[in-house]
This record gives sequence, C-alpha cells and structure tokens, in this order.
Amino acid sequence: MTPKLNTKIGSLNLENPLLTASGTYGNGREYSDLVDLKSWGGLVTKGLTLEPRSGNKGVRIVETPAGILNSIGLQNPGIEYFVREEIPFLEKQEIPVIVNIAGRRIRDYEELTRRLDPFPCISAFEVNVSCPNVREGGLAFGTNPGLVYEITSRLREVTQKPLIIKLTPNVADVGAIAIQAEKAGADAVSLINTLMGMEIDIETCRPLLGNTVGGLSGPAVKPVALRMVYQVYRQVKIPIIGMGGITKGEDAVAFLLAGARAIALGTVNFVNPKAPLEIKEFIFDYMKRHNFSSLENMVGVAHQEKEA
Repeated sequence: MTPKLNTKIGSLNLENPLLTASGTYGNGREYSDLVDLKSWGGLVTKGLTLEPRSGNKGVRIVETPAGILNSIGLQNPGIEYFVREEIPFLEKQEIPVIVNIAGRRIRDYEELTRRLDPFPCISAFEVNVSCPNVREGGLAFGTNPGLVYEITSRLREVTQKPLIIKLTPNVADVGAIAIQAEKAGADAVSLINTLMGMEIDIETCRPLLGNTVGGLSGPAVKPVALRMVYQVYRQVKIPIIGMGGITKGEDAVAFLLAGARAIALGTVNFVNPKAPLEIKEFIFDYMKRHNFSSLENMVGVAHQEKEA
C-alpha cells in the first residue's frame, strides 16, 4: 500500500499537506536556492497590503528560549510592486499559490482581492484578520465574531477562489470566530497566528522589542495551537489548516490527528530549510506503519472514542 498524501482545501487540491506559513518564507524566491519549492503542497506569501509598509521601528525580532518574538509590522512593498515583480516569479512555480492579504479597513481587503483575483497563478486567499481595524480603535478584526463574518461575506462576493480565514489565538473563544467565518462562506480556517508576548532587558529595564509587544512563534506555542485546532475541529465542518510550533514530523502528525487537513511550517524554516522534506517523509512513513491509505483517513482520528 502506498499512502496518498494529497489533500483538499475547498476547491484547492494540494499534492501534500505542507504549506509555508505566511511571513516566514517571503514569497518563495528567498528560499528557492535552498529547497525545491515543489516539495511543498502550496506556497503562502508574505502578508500583502495595498500600500507599501516600512514596518515597525526599533528591534523587531527577539529570540526566546523556545521560539522567537517578532514585531515586523507587516513590512511589504505593496500591491503594485507585488504584481510587477512577484507575480512573474509565482507564475513560473508549479505549486498552488495562496496570497495572504491584510488591511486596516474592510475595503482594503476587498480591493486587494478584486485586483489579485484575475491572476490565474493565485489559487486562493488567506485573510489575516489579526490586523488592527482603524474604525474600531485599533481592535483586531479577528477578535470580533461580527467583523469576521462581515469581512468574510464581503470577500465572498468578490471572489470564487478559496477563502482561508487566518484566526488569532488571542481571544477567549476561537471556536466562536471560526463558526462565523464558516457561516459567512469561508472555505477554510487557518490557526493559529502568533500569541502576544514580550521580553524585557533587565539591564536597561526596558522592553527589548521596539514595539514593546510582539507575536510569539516556535515550539513554545505548539500545545496551545494543537488544543485550538482540536477544539475548532469539533465546531466547524470546513477544513482546518493547522500551524504553530511545528518543527518535526511528530508535531505535524499530531495536528493532522487533531483535525487539521493541511499544516503550515513557519519558524522552523529559519533553522532548517529542509524541514518540509523531512516532515513529508515522516508523515509518509507514519501512514505506512499505521495502515493509513490516505491523509483523509488520518484527519481527526484523535477525536474517535477509545475502544473499551
């Protein structure tokens, strides 16, 4: 028996369940000399906004005992540069491309989707709702179920390509947010985005990050991310893309068993660019050892009741 690693996110077919986590892989070009991009199931771009963003000032990355804190501030060159310089590169890749979009107003997301939708090389959109909403005093879209419903439903009117809503873990009930995304027409949810954290330099008595707080990623967040994927799987029927602290094959399998239909690798890419190759091989061997003929048969198995 040869296990089948392919999976499906809405109408999006992936040859294997491994995706790049947005913000950790550039737009693929940066890693293309280190690893064959076709080893991935799909490429998720760095967060894109309408206008260029220079990002936050001061120190923007701090290492922690089990991961990193980042406060990049969505630095990116904006959509005009992306279309002119990055689309030609992405058109040559032989894997699905998922563009991560971000904005300060709902109309920003609408405009980004409308302008990018015609490009055949773009297979889907991942919607970063962790961004601050200027109309709500800076409160992140993703902390408000009503706003998640509104932004999803309005984007659903703009595109028929798969919509993946990326959920923030910095809420009391991530399941309630996922439910609203599903009701509004999302094809999938991805979780988790980074956890909010900080570090202080005890010699200067000041926060290390220029923005004081940042997003924590890496192995430290895996138990939290795994719990949230497990929880959301019980609450929605749409596919889940799981991420957060995945560094080895065992981690990836755990997310699949918890209910993820695909998984994204992020911080691990900074220390091991070959991680997708190693993790894909581990999943394949695991499926053979446990007699799983397809990835579909693995997803959510951790929810099955134990035999008496």
